[in-house]
Amino acid sequence: MAIYAIGDIQGCYDELLQLLNKINFNEDRDRLWFTGDLVNRGPKSLQTLRKLRSLGANAITVLGNHDLHLLATAFHHGKPGKKDTLDEILSASDRNALLDWLRSRPLIHVDDDLQLTMVHAGLHPQWSIDQAQRLAAEVESVLRSDKHTQFYRHMYGDKPNSWSEDLRSWPRLRFITNIFTRLRYCKADGKTNMAEKNAPGTQKAGLHPWFEIEHRRSRKDPIIFGHWSTLALVDDMSFNNVYPLDTGCLWGGRLTALRIDERPYNRISVPCPESQKPILPAKHEPGGTFG
Repeated sequence: MAIYAIGDIQGCYDELLQLLNKINFNEDRDRLWFTGDLVNRGPKSLQTLRKLRSLGANAITVLGNHDLHLLATAFHHGKPGKKDTLDEILSASDRNALLDWLRSRPLIHVDDDLQLTMVHAGLHPQWSIDQAQRLAAEVESVLRSDKHTQFYRHMYGDKPNSWSEDLRSWPRLRFITNIFTRLRYCKADGKTNMAEKNAPGTQKAGLHPWFEIEHRRSRKDPIIFGHWSTLALVDDMSFNNVYPLDTGCLWGGRLTALRIDERPYNRISVPCPESQKPILPAKHEPGGTFG
């Protein structure tokens, strides 16, 4: 049995099939982890969702910001973006089954045997892995309940930008969701900045990649994540105990798998044609909001 973690697909279904072929994936034997952002912007989001759902327990995926944006759009609380490619899902005969499957996915996955944690974007520096699991469960329970449509109405926004256990109701859930699905930069005190989206070295003074915060409570815990495609421009970051896997498939980069059941971890990639032109210069990553 082999276990691979795979970075953001965003509807690049053909490249996913090429990657699965390259790693000799066997549905009866192997398992896959996905860092979220399964859908949107790429050409075949519907086929991607159907494929991953068909894998059952052999596929573990966490929710990304584009996945949540699909859910919000489907339930009329998200404004469709000009570059969205979600219509095929929204008009599919199995739409409801796919959406129900998607909203039952977690925000964090922790494997004690492999000693690995997976999220889509990041973890707040003040959170331990145990605390992050508890906080993720607060959002997950709402997403899986009849209140999920209310959640989408309150999901969008960058505030609050500081963590406190005193946060309540929708602001609390919004902050938790933003950390797991949108985080890139924050200040040394943990105050987040969701507006900065580009590669490390381009950010405003006083901002740091979340994984470089000196007193990050999860520093000793290996973490796999996606979301930040321009990190592919940065050399190996395993010294921070993080393994970023979004290598810009959507933008003409690569789709990458990391074999995680044996050490040292081995990366395997397939090249990808450009599905959408970047909004910003090529070295920068577009997007970053739920849309």
